[in-house]
Amino acid sequence: MKDSKDVLGSVLKTAQMGQVGLRCVLEAPIDPALERSLRSQLGVYDRIEEEALGLADCRKWRVHQLNPAVRAWAKTMTQMKLSGGDVDSRAAAMVIRGNTRGLIKGTRNLHSLSQEDAAVTGMARRLLNAEEESTRQLQRFL
Repeated sequence: MKDSKDVLGSVLKTAQMGQVGLRCVLEAPIDPALERSLRSQLGVYDRIEEEALGLADCRKWRVHQLNPAVRAWAKTMTQMKLSGGDVDSRAAAMVIRGNTRGLIKGTRNLHSLSQEDAAVTGMARRLLNAEEESTRQLQRFL
């Protein structure tokens, strides 16, 4: 079982990982419609990160953020995977895979939450909904 602080930390890390991936993908020459969709999702991640950090601060919790080494590794891997071929399709596939990992992790976390916490649960659900919506939007670029 996980407590609210653990789940909040996971939500924060998931949003931050999404930010890293999306910012890397947005550096590539991609279709303008794909770019708009990714920028919209990035905005959601930015708001969730801000909200998660604010909630942790309000509750005097110290939550772990995404490790700088993970950030660097993700950026390197994203750049490598986008080299050559149909960049739009590769970018969409990468983001969909990231969304899927986030959905799995987030759903597991919600199911293992030891006690209902409306603020944390609501934030986690918004993140899950955003990832589901992004996946639907990006399928047309595959």
